[in-house]
Amino acid sequence: MARYKQRWLPVGVIALVVAMAAMFASVQAGATVSLPAKTADEILAMIARTEVRALSGTVEQTAALGLPEIPVAGPGIAPGAASAMELLTGSHTARVYLDGPSKARLQIMDRMAERDVVINGRDAWFYNSADNSATRLIAPQPSPAEVPSFAGPRPSLPPTSTPERPSPDMSSRDLPTPEAMASRFLAAIDDTTEVSVGDSSSVAGRSAYRISLHPRNTATLVDSVAIDVDADTGLPLGVEVRAKGQTDPAYSLGFTELNLSTPDSALFEFTPPPGATVTEKTLPAKPVPTMAAPGTPTPEVAPEANRPRPTVTGEGWESVVVLPAGSAPAGLTSNPQLSQALQPVAGGRALTTSLVSVLILDDGRVYAGMVPLERLQSAAAAQ
Repeated sequence: MARYKQRWLPVGVIALVVAMAAMFASVQAGATVSLPAKTADEILAMIARTEVRALSGTVEQTAALGLPEIPVAGPGIAPGAASAMELLTGSHTARVYLDGPSKARLQIMDRMAERDVVINGRDAWFYNSADNSATRLIAPQPSPAEVPSFAGPRPSLPPTSTPERPSPDMSSRDLPTPEAMASRFLAAIDDTTEVSVGDSSSVAGRSAYRISLHPRNTATLVDSVAIDVDADTGLPLGVEVRAKGQTDPAYSLGFTELNLSTPDSALFEFTPPPGATVTEKTLPAKPVPTMAAPGTPTPEVAPEANRPRPTVTGEGWESVVVLPAGSAPAGLTSNPQLSQALQPVAGGRALTTSLVSVLILDDGRVYAGMVPLERLQSAAAAQ
């Protein structure tokens, strides 16, 4: 396991919270299938060597985090306002299309509306049919130093950089796909993680190996993480996260249909429908980090102006991400949908689920982690 061990990446915790609050997915595994035996190291090597760059498919999410049902309609609830919180409960379906790192489309298809994310080079569109609104994000032109040449198999997991990424701000790897989700957890493999091989199965009609991660740290809410890996390509097909004390997965993300051919290029072109409210934003340029040698810590990069910089306290599965005072978005705790799930605590409000806890203090500080609320409160008291 030595070559896969890396320091815990704080972005992993943040990405998990964001993915849970914004997207989808559930593993649809069939009966056990017969595959040649492989060790955990061999399966991890398959994931690191996967060369899948283009695909289309259907993904499903099932979230059973112990949250109350979130109202999506009624007095004071604007169309589309409940989207993020709604996706924290129940099951949701989405279509995903990928063509390399610079082209991606995600279509979330729920009973209330269709939501689209379309990435094409430096442009990204976000569309919500509920209120017919579209937002266009434009990334700055990358410098030559930000686009190093790339050829051959992708680097071994977990990635500390994305060489083939065409823009510093937008990439298909930013979408919550099984591969992106799996990479976050694979980045957490260290001495606090037990790695084992489970039963092989069929996922989206494809034979798959299963690798399981079991935290040895008792302070985390996570009991285990299971990743189904395509036996032919090494592509992660699904991820299941189990919480302590629960029989069924608390959160799962996976393909139910998968096609590995290149999607039609027209899918990555987006034109707002007639009458849509369109907003355009240009993203600020980022400083270019210095490329570090493999195995060395990623160098610190100067933060963008006016953007709070997260820090991390603790290690491994009990890490807590901290955003400084004033980081909580204005009106966050007064949002009618979010307020249904927040509970009052000393000095602020808190969101507690079976997998993730978030503490929002009155001064705007935010603490989040895959740990009990008490761990967040202790971290806040120590600062």
